[in-house]
Amino acid sequence: MSKTQLTLDLEKTLYAYWEEQGALAVEEVAMPDDTGIVDTLVLQTDATQMHTWRCFELKVTKSDFHSDAKLSFVGHYNYFVLTPKLYAQVRDEIPAGVGVMTYRAFDKQALAAALVPVTTPGALTIVRPARRQELLVDDAAITERFLTSLNREVVKAKRVEKGLGQFSDEQLLKELRKRSSNYDIYHPDANLYDQFADELQNETITALQEEVDALNGELATLKMHLPADGEAQA
Repeated sequence: MSKTQLTLDLEKTLYAYWEEQGALAVEEVAMPDDTGIVDTLVLQTDATQMHTWRCFELKVTKSDFHSDAKLSFVGHYNYFVLTPKLYAQVRDEIPAGVGVMTYRAFDKQALAAALVPVTTPGALTIVRPARRQELLVDDAAITERFLTSLNREVVKAKRVEKGLGQFSDEQLLKELRKRSSNYDIYHPDANLYDQFADELQNETITALQEEVDALNGELATLKMHLPADGEAQA
């Protein structure tokens, strides 16, 4: 299921929050032994190389909060990340020991008027501190899952950087077929295939025109070197 823009904004802000604390974060970490998937997992390491694990569940609607998805609160500290409105609605349903961070989006006009770059769409506030608990997953196991998820994100980033060149024709065709299910005959500019076909046609026409221009140039050059009508041949 694709994420809403609000969820993406929460994720981006949460990443930045913990990055400022010198911690590492990664999303969608599958835990072992059927203990679910952590929305965002954060690792802090102290001077003695001891790990502190924080698990975050991001919820943007009441139905999302009440979904059947397992809450993977397996870390030392565990938090919900909610909007203030949603927090007010579900405050009494949050288990003891689980903390809450609330998200507030920055005002768009204030962002536009800012004199320094603003790198996040909003800000997070701890409105309910989490209580420390013992890890519910072995540290070695959670570290392995954390590294696996980090590697997944590196691979995704490299794919974006390399572009489409690394994908086979069959993979590209498969993706085009996926998008054909939403084909809009009345708005061809909204269809990926039509955009591709138009671009290919334009490129082909441009290439052919360049070839015609080159041939005309060669023909003109040849005519310049031909003898005039009636002129004796050498």
